[in-house]
Amino acid sequence: MKPGNWSQVTEFIILGFPHLQGVQAFLFLLLLLIYLTTILGNLLIFLVVCLDSRLHTPMYRFFSMLSLLELGYTAATIPKMLSNLLSEKKTISFSGCLLQIYFFHSLGATECYLLTAMAYDRYLAICQPLHYPTRMTPALCLKIAVGCWLGGLAGPVAEISLVSHLPFCGPNNIQHIFCDFPPVLSLACTDTSINVLVDFIINSCKILATFLLILSSYVHIICTVLRIPSAAGKRKAFSTCASHLTVVLIFYGSILFMYVRLKKSYSLDYDRALAVIYSVLTPFLNPFIYSLRNKEIKEAVRRQLKRTGILE
Repeated sequence: MKPGNWSQVTEFIILGFPHLQGVQAFLFLLLLLIYLTTILGNLLIFLVVCLDSRLHTPMYRFFSMLSLLELGYTAATIPKMLSNLLSEKKTISFSGCLLQIYFFHSLGATECYLLTAMAYDRYLAICQPLHYPTRMTPALCLKIAVGCWLGGLAGPVAEISLVSHLPFCGPNNIQHIFCDFPPVLSLACTDTSINVLVDFIINSCKILATFLLILSSYVHIICTVLRIPSAAGKRKAFSTCASHLTVVLIFYGSILFMYVRLKKSYSLDYDRALAVIYSVLTPFLNPFIYSLRNKEIKEAVRRQLKRTGILE
């Protein structure tokens, strides 16, 4: 198609789950309940760690940072998803779509880096316990946190820049539950092989590199734990990693299949299901995984509730 024949698209229509049109109200209530629980759960963990001096350790500071991150991560997509479930016109502007993609991917990248930092923290605590207090200092924790955020915010800039220069001349129906690179690229009126390649390279480096670093940390952790003579010692060591490892498996298990692939064609329902897992369910489950499996956080919540008079 010649450039002169292009009619530039100024907005997109997010189709969501077109096969579930008859249960929009139920899906709205369910998603709203999940979102409110996600906000309350992550906000509770963040505030408890900030307010309780006994939790001012590197591990719990990373927990609080992850909870704060999840608040922003879900805010990038779920409010618009809720609006679309009730609206007849499920549209989003071109610039709004790019902003949603940017914040979703930048915060997702920040989560990858933060989960890697948490794995390194557990590696130092279990494999090098004598050096842990001098190595994992508050200053280092702050530098790691800043590095995770800066790295995440810079991550999608090149991809967003490339997409913003693509011509879109219709159709404008996004076959997904929110704006994302693969479904948006499929609507471009020109060859997007460069975009797909750049997207694949960046995601492969970002996701695979952090996943392999986490895997390496846990290989060393497992080897160290297996050398502990007592069963009680092994259980205690593994218990400090169980929550983090559970989150890693859920989060990476979905994004690896979604983003580390070099192709434009994909199963729409398959991708929508994966998107629900890493954009909705993972942030929803994180507070339960960290609080229900963690004695210190549960005790800290009780102390704060007693302090405020809610719990006698």
